Amino acid sequence: VQLQASGGGLVQTEGSLRLSCEASGFNLDDYAIGWFRQAPGKEREGVSCISGTDGSTYYVDSLKGRFTISRDKSKNTAYLQMSSLQPEDTAAYYCATGPKDCTYYRKNYYRMLFIFWGPGTLVTVSS
Repeated sequence: VQLQASGGGLVQTEGSLRLSCEASGFNLDDYAIGWFRQAPGKEREGVSCISGTDGSTYYVDSLKGRFTISRDKSKNTAYLQMSSLQPEDTAAYYCATGPKDCTYYRKNYYRMLFIFWGPGTLVTVSS
């Protein structure tokens, strides 16, 4: 199982970026894919998740309307479309998988279930 996140970069406030999470070694459609981020000096947190059971999507309340998670079965890739980016969105973004559904992606013990991680991709939003 491998995950490779990409698409980060430097963007101005109110700009947009699309992160990609390419999966190999498993069928991405069958498992939950979570996007997590870790800002400098802060704990890593779950920001969005797409379920492997029914494709339901979940977002941190503060990000609803700005972030959109999706997946492309043909490319075995998940995406996180981010718009209206703010300086507080600056962080390393990671995709991860493990469970079938998204029940635990916001729990503080998420690492017990999201056990496969890709290297992060850095998003920097300039003010």
